[in-house]
Amino acid sequence: MLHIDQAVDSTRPPNRIRAIVGACSGNLVEWYDFFIYAYTAIYFAASFFPKGDTTTQLLATAGVFAVGFFMRPLGGWIFGWVADTRGRKVSMIISVFMMCGGSLLIAVMPTYETAGIAAPVMLVVARLIQGLSVGAEYGTGATYISEIATPGRLCFYGSFQYFTIIAGQLLALFTVVILQQTLSDEQLRDWGWRIPFFIGAASAVVVVYLRRSMHETATHKDMHRKGAGSLRGLFKHKRAVALVIAFTIGGSLYFYTFTTYMQKFLVISAGFDAATVSFIMTCALIGFMLCQPLFGLLADRIGIKAHMLMFSGLGILLVIPLLMAIRSTHDPFVAFALVFAGLVIASLYTPIAGIVKAELFPPAVRALGVGFPYAIGNAAFGGTAEYVALSFRAEGAETYFFFYVAAVLCVTFIASLLMPHLGRHGYISGDGNIEENTGRHPREAQAAKAST
Repeated sequence: MLHIDQAVDSTRPPNRIRAIVGACSGNLVEWYDFFIYAYTAIYFAASFFPKGDTTTQLLATAGVFAVGFFMRPLGGWIFGWVADTRGRKVSMIISVFMMCGGSLLIAVMPTYETAGIAAPVMLVVARLIQGLSVGAEYGTGATYISEIATPGRLCFYGSFQYFTIIAGQLLALFTVVILQQTLSDEQLRDWGWRIPFFIGAASAVVVVYLRRSMHETATHKDMHRKGAGSLRGLFKHKRAVALVIAFTIGGSLYFYTFTTYMQKFLVISAGFDAATVSFIMTCALIGFMLCQPLFGLLADRIGIKAHMLMFSGLGILLVIPLLMAIRSTHDPFVAFALVFAGLVIASLYTPIAGIVKAELFPPAVRALGVGFPYAIGNAAFGGTAEYVALSFRAEGAETYFFFYVAAVLCVTFIASLLMPHLGRHGYISGDGNIEENTGRHPREAQAAKAST
């Protein structure tokens, strides 16, 4: 018997579209706010830390940026509980308010010259708030989209989560470029860097308005079920938790290698100038963003398991030669083609990243199951991708990082092999027998089902 989790009566096309827009607009704003920090750090670093060389100040701001990654597991835990016991809508509205608060705090906070040590302390607090918010947004957003989507179009709808993550990153980049063309370098360092944070805070108000009219997909029965939103309830699904972590470590490491770290890799290893790299990565990310709905439609046709096997298998085979070729080329057009090829492989994972996790858990622990294990894997492997890569490079063994990415993808590939067919056994599309069928050959699963 199928597990029908969606509130079908309130998801007619107009309501469904409005709900998806509300969910995805919040995702866009949150990731804009998260990335704008990285893009404006070069301008505000001197404002919040003691006078010294620029490198030291940038390292300090980079350390504060990393704090946001390691707050995600806590955000996934806390807001997974909120979403599973109080509702997806409540969790998503609170997460946007928190991101708005963090951005507004950065926009108005005093400098080190004015407030002394209180300035960097407040900056850390703001990033802690934003890290919690992003940890909350991913799990709850993926859960909500999976529950509101049209049957047979889960991956297509799910693709808009990463579409808006990339769009948020691009919007942050374009905002900074416009300011660079409008203001002088001195104005940007003095006060202009505050403008993008005010924009992010104001945008969140619009998202809150959109989310207020969203339909709640969690039922009263599921929210009050024994173990709902609890870690004890979550770890009754330990095989599903293991699958989420295994999918995340490979997917996140690969994603951050070809997006965030790639911008530095093209400069320090391939030898391109910063302006050329910005052009290469902007074009590649736009193409990557447009791939999301197309690959989502493909996943709906061939299945999530096939997509995961293709992603991890191609990643294992091609990530080493791709990174070696990128490092060796001096032609920007060849570099773009190679980077985009790497992102096309990533597009086999990103559109289904939230849906595959949502399918593994019942509604009573779904937001927690999607958000918490993901945040752990993302912080451990996605958040450390750049640090690990630069550490290998510092030791004169940069190529080892390429093999490291391939090795982690092997874990994802094995997990993809062990994952049951979600169309038959997923909690949204199938009978919910995930634990019983994880790791079994299809014939064994069929025989076990017949015996019961």
